[in-house]
Amino acid sequence: MNSFFDFKGKKVLVTGASRGIGKDIATSFAELGATVTITGRNPETLKQAVHELQQYSPSCTYLSADMQDVEAIYQMVDDAVAHMGGIDILVNNAGVNIPQNALDVTEEDWDAVVDTNLKGTFFCSQRVGKYMIPNKTGKIINIASQMAFVGYIKRAAYCASKGGAVQLTKALAVEWATHNIKVNAVAPTFIETEFTSDMFADEAFYEDVMGRIPIGKLAQPADVTGAVLFLASDHTNFVTGDTIKVDGGWTAI
Repeated sequence: MNSFFDFKGKKVLVTGASRGIGKDIATSFAELGATVTITGRNPETLKQAVHELQQYSPSCTYLSADMQDVEAIYQMVDDAVAHMGGIDILVNNAGVNIPQNALDVTEEDWDAVVDTNLKGTFFCSQRVGKYMIPNKTGKIINIASQMAFVGYIKRAAYCASKGGAVQLTKALAVEWATHNIKVNAVAPTFIETEFTSDMFADEAFYEDVMGRIPIGKLAQPADVTGAVLFLASDHTNFVTGDTIKVDGGWTAI
């Protein structure tokens, strides 16, 4: 059997990968032999991230893209495929959250969250599907959230978007199964990254979160990456339409 951790020759696109979870996922694919294209909105952080990736795989590159802009998504996918000569694995990681009380959510706030987390995930998958379907192979992995399965304060738009992403995962898995394309998702709990450090500076919030995680600690980016690599590997070729929860037991209660 091939190793879980051998992606030599694979062509991988990871969105939202200049920092945090996305960067950890992209770096692991590069370390394991894949050619990786990363995307984001900040060219400077993308350049820094891709420089690190190129230490493992010199052909890695980056592309700037706004995941709320469908035409920009299409162009980004086309450019990534042209650069890599194809695509085997898509990781839809780009996402955003605007924590606020439901009564304070504006239409602009709602659109920013839902358009990035759900609309962007769909149209990126759609464009990648146009390349995967003729080849009768491919893996699509959506980064959802435990908030797709439970409610939480100040997360109305976020919960809606991630719940939609889990249902989208099922719909695409069913529709594209005959093309040998597997579509799955990973649903993390709160992850300890540079993005969440300010959030956890609020002691009451930190204690509330920790009280909901039976394992008793925050997840690390590598915890999410492990699930992504598993779904991307040849060991899950009969798994599709599923979501792996990386939540320390939060949703088991």
